[in-house]
Order: sequence, then structure tokens, then C-alpha cells
Amino acid sequence: MRPAEPATDRIFTRPPHFSVHLRAGRRLRWSGGARADYAALLLIGGRMRWRASASNPEATEETAAEGASESGELEEPAALLAAPGDDVSAASASAAEYVLLQLSPVFVTDCAARAGLARADMVVTFRVRAVRNDARLARLARDLAEELREEAAGQELVVGALVEQALVQLLRRYANLRRSGHLELSRAGLVDRRIRLAVELMHAHLHRDLALEEIARAAHLSPFHFARLFKKLTGATPHAYLASLRAARAQTLLAETDLPVTEVGARVGYMSSSHFARAFRQATGLSPRAYRKALVRG
Repeated sequence: MRPAEPATDRIFTRPPHFSVHLRAGRRLRWSGGARADYAALLLIGGRMRWRASASNPEATEETAAEGASESGELEEPAALLAAPGDDVSAASASAAEYVLLQLSPVFVTDCAARAGLARADMVVTFRVRAVRNDARLARLARDLAEELREEAAGQELVVGALVEQALVQLLRRYANLRRSGHLELSRAGLVDRRIRLAVELMHAHLHRDLALEEIARAAHLSPFHFARLFKKLTGATPHAYLASLRAARAQTLLAETDLPVTEVGARVGYMSSSHFARAFRQATGLSPRAYRKALVRG
């Protein structure tokens, strides 16, 4: 393992397509519950314990194993992969270095189609959660880390190219590509059509409180049956999923505007700045101000 280094957070974001977070010199604490995007945690220093369970609403006897719980330990170079609805978490006992890629479903599907790996109407899932000793993926992760540290001219082009290369490697080696009877791409991302209207309501009204009854009404279901179906399809409760959408929108506002942090919080439904800071830290590992300070401007 390489020597310990000062704590580092560097974030490059290209909303709404992807973000790249380099973190080093701190213990790893990553929780991926209520996931709406794809994620790849690329470990390039240290070791981590991980756990994963997947929501798989279309499981058959042949595919039921995809939703089984898994856990284990990984040492650099390694990666953890998660698709929307997957619940994947990781932690380390000592300082670690990693690159976290968060990729929108539209971006993943578009890249798969452009690479000739899938049609635009196919759904991407991962057939493995843990990846060990993938030399190409490890090299791309180190190149991304170096690029985020340097902030050299042309950084936006280089980071974009590296992210696409990493995604193609993931699609080639670890993805399942299949048509779905229920999942579809909508303006709200990759959504099961049985709850699409409810998810679109959440996207449109992140700025205000949404009662479970109102969200369920959009799906034409009782609150009880809606909450059960939503948890089965996404792996999260409706309000946990809503919190993840708010965190994602807040990240975009922090990156693309100069709005005060309190105004950003208000625009995503938090009237209390302390409540917003606590929810944002839980989602990203950083306070809103620390997140903004870590942004690489490209």
C-alpha cells in the first residue's frame, strides 16, 4: 500500500450525465441506498469491507440470484458496481483512496448504444458487484485521479474521455443487457412504468414537502400498496428515494450556480439549513460548503 497522504476531495461534474469524486486520506464510508443512478467505486489505495443486496422486481428462477445479499473484503485495485435500485455499501478501517463514478441511466444507455453494445431500448444491470484485479479499469481510475489533481488545460475533454473508456470497460466485462417488460427511460431517468408518474411528481416538486398520500395518488394506488410496491421496485422507501433526488439536485445547483447554500437547500425542500447540511452529508460524505470547495471547474 502507498504511504498515507493528506486528505483530498476533488469533484468533477458534468450534469446531468456524470460526476467523478476523488477522495484520499480518509476512511471510506459509502452507502448507496435509494440509488437512482449507476455507480462504480474504484479503489486505488487501501482495502474495504463491502455489502450488497439488489432489488430485482423482474426476477425469475434463473435470475433470482441477482438479488441475493453478498459481502466480502477487497484490496486495491478493485471496484464495486451498482445499478439503479441496488443497495451497495462499503467501509474501511483506515484511510483509503478511491474514485467514485456516478453515471445517469440516460448517459449509460447512450454510451452502450454508441459503442454498439446494446440498443437504446435495453436495460443495463451488472452481473457482478465486486471486481478484482482489472488492470485496465485500475489504470483508468489512476488516470482520473491524476487528472483531477492537476487541473491542467483541456481537463474537461480528458475527464470525459476517461469516464467513457471506464464505462465501456464495465459494459464489456461486467454488464447484463436485456429488454425489460417494465423498466423504461423517461424524463425522470430509468423508471419502472408502474411508479413512473409518482417518480416524475417527486422530480417536479423537490422544493416542497410531499406526503406519502400525494405521491401514492399519482400512481393511482393506496399509500400502503404504493409503499410496498415502491420498496420492492427500488429497494428504498419513497421518502428515502426522494431524499436521494434532492441530494442529486443540490449537487447540480452547487456546481452550476453561485446560489447561497441556504437557498440551494430551500430549492430542494429543506427550510432548515442544519437539516439540509445533515442530509447532504449523509448522501455525499461532505457538507454543502465542502462539496462546493472540492469542485474542479474544468
